[in-house]
Amino acid sequence: MTTPADRALTGRAARHRASRSSHGLWIPPAHRTDPLAVLAGRNSGRIPELLPLHYARMAASPFAFLRGAAAVMAADLAHSPRTGLTVQLCGDAHLLNFGFSASPERALLFDLTNFDETLPGPFEWDVKRLAASIAVAARENGQPDGEARGAALAAAGAYRTWMRRLADLGELDVWYRHPDTTDLPALVRAGQRGPRDADTGGPVDLSDPAAPSRSSVPSASPDPSFARPRTSLPALEKLTDTPGGRRRITPDPPVLEPVGRIDAAALRRIFIGYRSTLPEDRRVLLDRFRFVDAARQVVGVGGVGIRCHLVLLEGRDSADPLFLRIKEAGRSALEPPLPRGAYEHQGHRVVAGQRLLQAAADPFLGWVTGPEGRHFYWRQLRDVKGASKVGDLTPALLLDHARLCGTALARAHARSGDRIAIAAYLGRADTFDRAVADFALRYADRTALDHAGLRAVLASGRTPAAG
Repeated sequence: MTTPADRALTGRAARHRASRSSHGLWIPPAHRTDPLAVLAGRNSGRIPELLPLHYARMAASPFAFLRGAAAVMAADLAHSPRTGLTVQLCGDAHLLNFGFSASPERALLFDLTNFDETLPGPFEWDVKRLAASIAVAARENGQPDGEARGAALAAAGAYRTWMRRLADLGELDVWYRHPDTTDLPALVRAGQRGPRDADTGGPVDLSDPAAPSRSSVPSASPDPSFARPRTSLPALEKLTDTPGGRRRITPDPPVLEPVGRIDAAALRRIFIGYRSTLPEDRRVLLDRFRFVDAARQVVGVGGVGIRCHLVLLEGRDSADPLFLRIKEAGRSALEPPLPRGAYEHQGHRVVAGQRLLQAAADPFLGWVTGPEGRHFYWRQLRDVKGASKVGDLTPALLLDHARLCGTALARAHARSGDRIAIAAYLGRADTFDRAVADFALRYADRTALDHAGLRAVLASGRTPAAG
């Protein structure tokens, strides 16, 4: 069996493949593929009538473009030095894919919330995407580059600090890491406008005696709304009404549109297949709910045009709802340039990645093959709170959010990769942190140019075409 000392040597040896300072040196290659061609290639299987909305949302701002361009960034990172230290990547670890939510036990948690692009790969890819998103967000909020770099540096620093702490813990201690919800930052109260589109959350441990000084995380009482048991009732009030006395999902085109009789019948059929992928105890629980209604749903920025439905189920009575979302899963945006993962079924890939990365994964995660052989995954619609858009993040909140994201990402990677090797690679000095912060600003420059390119194409009346 490999000893911790051997694993640490492996991590330090990785510096010969990719020095820590090399992560800051990113220059677009001369043969860089047109990013709009990359996007068009990724979008070839989407619902055609929703593509204009997809591109319009991406064109709204450089940050919106970054959100929808995970495949573009993956193609760019493929030309960077790689450590060879593999983890289960989130694949789309931008700062709004982290959030606060309630666990199945109704505890307040903070974790990654999106896993559509999850795939094994070099740990630094997630860190770089997070840092770049922070720099783009800071600029979008009018912050000077010094503050943008500082926030990106804080995220990378939190990642390195927590990975080194987790490297000293036992396997079960890392796996079952849970938070203390009595002292969470003011960010939990920022930008709260009710339920928003996100996946389930998981914990960040702020109670560890080895945690950073509380001065780095502002003390605040948790939002009172989190102190109450979390249920689906707020979503029930927001998303449904009772025409003719029957509970139905309220149409809100193009975000929510009723499904026809044929689509509803297909959803009922694949619901049975989805059920078979759940653990036995979850099947018993699911069987206590009945299928009530379904609607086609448009979600996010990068997800617009992907086949997605919201399903309403009812338990004991109409005041006992369960919302499930079924979403199509295609190949990860990281594939290529990363090798194909172990799962042929893309829904299974997403579910397995989420279960591995999250500290408290959704109990209703499952997958199924739908019409035309398309792959889907199911999950519970959860009430995730936090800043719901970049404009909600003041400089102080962005800094806090950056640290929390770096911490959560380290915990997720520590579950799936060799935390001892990664910690040894990162080391005590902030060399890696500074390099990633430099990369973040450079990639923010590139994102602004790519975003301008998309806007120019759309302004001409055209849409991006595959190369």
